[in-house]
Amino acid sequence: MNQKKIIIKYAVLITLMIGGFFLLSTLFGLEENPYLRFLNLLFVLIGIREVIKRNIEIHKETNYLVNLGLGLQTSVLAVIFSIIGVIGYIELINPNFLLVMNNSFLIGGDLSLAEIFITLLIEGMASSFIGSFIVMQFYKNHDKIVSVV
Repeated sequence: MNQKKIIIKYAVLITLMIGGFFLLSTLFGLEENPYLRFLNLLFVLIGIREVIKRNIEIHKETNYLVNLGLGLQTSVLAVIFSIIGVIGYIELINPNFLLVMNNSFLIGGDLSLAEIFITLLIEGMASSFIGSFIVMQFYKNHDKIVSVV
């Protein structure tokens, strides 16, 4: 499996985890709880970890920058997919969710759908960068041979 397929596979997985969690939250009436959005970072971290782990297993790639880039590409693509999902949800299923987002402390204000898109994009990009660097701390010395003294 080449790297592009790995990126797409795990970006879709992250998106499905975030979307599934959102739908589960909606079923329990918790979609208005902004604190639950912090769990999205957990799903991003899981996806980044898996894509890097698979790349090391399949391609034997241990270069820090290559794997960091792979994590970034995967998480950024997942963010874009997720934002498209949120916009689709607002436009096609529940237009009132725009008010819920505007009333959350994470966004706050009277923003248009385009402004919320930009806000979510910035928030998602930040979590992608931070998440990729966090996960790479576990893999930064993966290619180093530990010598026994």
